[in-house]
Amino acid sequence: MNILTKISVLFFLAAMVLQGEAQEVYELTVTIKDADTNKGKMFIAVYNAEKNFLSQSFEGAKSEIANKGCTVTFKDLPKGNYAVSIFHDENDNGKMDTNFLGIPKEDYGCSNDATGFMGPPKWNDAKFQLKEHKTLTITL
Repeated sequence: MNILTKISVLFFLAAMVLQGEAQEVYELTVTIKDADTNKGKMFIAVYNAEKNFLSQSFEGAKSEIANKGCTVTFKDLPKGNYAVSIFHDENDNGKMDTNFLGIPKEDYGCSNDATGFMGPPKWNDAKFQLKEHKTLTITL
């Protein structure tokens, strides 16, 4: 083989290896509606593992509120299982306010409209599979 053919074959093989390692990525659009007011901000968290659910987000965003809602798009998320939680930080203090029993004073929601019984929602109730571009609507 001449040198040009060898280089072409190596380039082709390298391209095939890189393509095989490329990960499928998708967009996740989260629309939140029916907030009580336009005051404050909406905090949106995306989780990619049960062990981190409601404690350590994989991706997160903070959004202004207009017309009692907002829409946020997360780009380049790898194919997999995810869950989303949101809360309306109405007083704009950067945290979810709770009463003395730990019950949230501010509106919140999760993907799949998951709700907890005597506690926060569970991963299995909120998770969904991202295998194509997806839009979620969470109503407060």
